[in-house]
Amino acid sequence: MTKPLEIIDLGTCPYGKAWDIQKELHAKRVAGEIPDTLILVEHPHVYTLGKNANAQHLIATQDYLKSKGIEIYNVDRGGDITYHGPGQLVGYPIFNLKHHKESVSWYVHTVEQILINLLALYGISAKRIEKLTGVWVGDRKIAAIGMRVSKWVTMHGFALNVSTDLSLYDGIIPCGIVSKGITRIIDHNPDIQMEQVKRDVIDKFINLFEFNRELTLINANKHEK
Repeated sequence: MTKPLEIIDLGTCPYGKAWDIQKELHAKRVAGEIPDTLILVEHPHVYTLGKNANAQHLIATQDYLKSKGIEIYNVDRGGDITYHGPGQLVGYPIFNLKHHKESVSWYVHTVEQILINLLALYGISAKRIEKLTGVWVGDRKIAAIGMRVSKWVTMHGFALNVSTDLSLYDGIIPCGIVSKGITRIIDHNPDIQMEQVKRDVIDKFINLFEFNRELTLINANKHEK
């Protein structure tokens, strides 16, 4: 069975708009109107709280939020609270798992492995930590993962710190974990640029999900409203 993949690079896009695009594409994927699609994006400063998030893990004051221009969204993914912002590559796979494997745990594990393999390209030894979703370098998280699967079609995804301003995590307890830190790619390999990471993460998705090599690239302007 052939497995086509479309790539949508939204560049820098507000969180709310990207979420609307996700929901639109999710409905189309459920209906079989589009193939599996991977959205890549950077967001302006935003904190998002998953459906089971503890509100007390948002520790920023209103003055802090205003001074930094940080938006807040309550969303329907799994996981607790996290930060998205410039210098962080966010990926939203809109995949029909019926075309891969009908297992949420397998899917999350595969996305984690993609990021571990990606980081290995840059000489960064990354790993999983048992019972803690995401990807870690030592005891510091470099990639957060929060998913939603409905009718076997995925939404939301991963957030990989490339050159992120880590001070913006000061307003939250990231993922509700107080005993671990946060890191980013340039702390371990300062030569890596965002465009390279985008190319490489696409390649790793193709490899592990066994997509066709002939990709469809969709211009972000198609989704301008």
